[in-house]
Amino acid sequence: MVRPDGAPSPALLRRIGGGLAAARAHPEAPVLCSGGAAVPGAPSEASVMGRVLAAQGVAPKRLILDEASRTTADNAAAAARQVAAGGHPRVVACSDAYHLPRIRLLLALHGVASEPWPCGERPPFGHGLGMTLREGLAIPHNLALAMARRGRRAS
Repeated sequence: MVRPDGAPSPALLRRIGGGLAAARAHPEAPVLCSGGAAVPGAPSEASVMGRVLAAQGVAPKRLILDEASRTTADNAAAAARQVAAGGHPRVVACSDAYHLPRIRLLLALHGVASEPWPCGERPPFGHGLGMTLREGLAIPHNLALAMARRGRRAS
């Protein structure tokens, strides 16, 4: 999330830190920064991620900004498009540990192989617990939506 002043929230900073570590471990790989603006006219998550990563030494030519995605499902679809366009064998998914199972499931539904890269820093206990519970509800929701989309395409 991006704060009203354009600064990254603590959760976004954790994820950027994980992305920076992954970018350094895979120095030739492109880096997809995905996430739209919460409010029209505000900076997007993708642009904030890109700005911080570039300031930390990630070459701007490696950064791919997906500023249209507003949900985790959108992020996975954007990653799948990048994988197809660039011929990449897999993606490294960077996020909080509680969020990675859903991200990887959504990527798999798009036929994208992924490697988890949990953020090194853990979220505060209450936040992490609440988000883990939220993810438990979001996984079946995302699966139901994916099945419904496939059903519509098959008919």
